[in-house]
Amino acid sequence: MKKQFCFIFSIMLLIALYSCDRSDPEMLKYYKVYNRAISHGKDAGSIHLNDHGGGGIAWVKGKKFTYGTIEFDAKGNDEYQASFVGIAFHGVNDTTYEVVYFRPFNFRAPIPERKAHGVQYIAIPHFDWDVLREEHPGEYEQPVSPAPDPNSWFHVRIKVASKNISVYVNSAQNPSLSIEPLVHTQGEMIGYWVGSTSEGDWKNFKITPANQ
Repeated sequence: MKKQFCFIFSIMLLIALYSCDRSDPEMLKYYKVYNRAISHGKDAGSIHLNDHGGGGIAWVKGKKFTYGTIEFDAKGNDEYQASFVGIAFHGVNDTTYEVVYFRPFNFRAPIPERKAHGVQYIAIPHFDWDVLREEHPGEYEQPVSPAPDPNSWFHVRIKVASKNISVYVNSAQNPSLSIEPLVHTQGEMIGYWVGSTSEGDWKNFKITPANQ
C-alpha cells in the first residue's frame, strides 16, 4: 500500500510540474516564447511568465519596433533577488537585444545602495548588468522615484530614440532613467522579459512609432 501511494504521489507531482512548465497553446499563437511558459495572468487582460533559471522572453508576434514609445503595466514582487521584470526590444534573436527592466524588491529598500538599483538598462549579450555596474557605476541603473509598491502594478513609459532612452514610471514627469543606448542592433523584435528565477505579469501593452 505504501509503495502504491508513493507511486501515485510521484505521478501526480510529475503531472503538476509538467503543467506548470507548459505554455497555454492558445497564447502561443500570439507570442514566441524563449525559456519560459506563458499563460493568462490572474488579472483580466494580463499575461504571465513563470519563474525559471536564466532569462526568459515572450516576443510579441506581428509587432515590430525601432523608435518611438513603449507603454505597459508590469507587476513583480518584493522577494529579494527574485523579481526582475521588463521589456526586451530591438531584438535580433533570443540572445541579442536590449532591455529595460525593474527590480521591484529594491523600489523601497531600506538600504540606499539597493534602492539605487531599481531600474536597469542592459544590452545582451555584451553589456549585462554586472559588466555595466563594474564599468559604468550608477549610469545604466537608477532608483525609481516616487517608489511604487513592489507588490502592485506600476505603469511604464519608455521613449526610445537613436541617441537616448528615457524611462518614466507611473505619473512621474521626470525620467527615472535616461541613457544613451550602447548598441544599435537593427533588430525589430519586442517582447516581455524576465530575469533568472523571476516570474512576472504584464498588461496594457502599447507601442507608438516615432513618426506618429
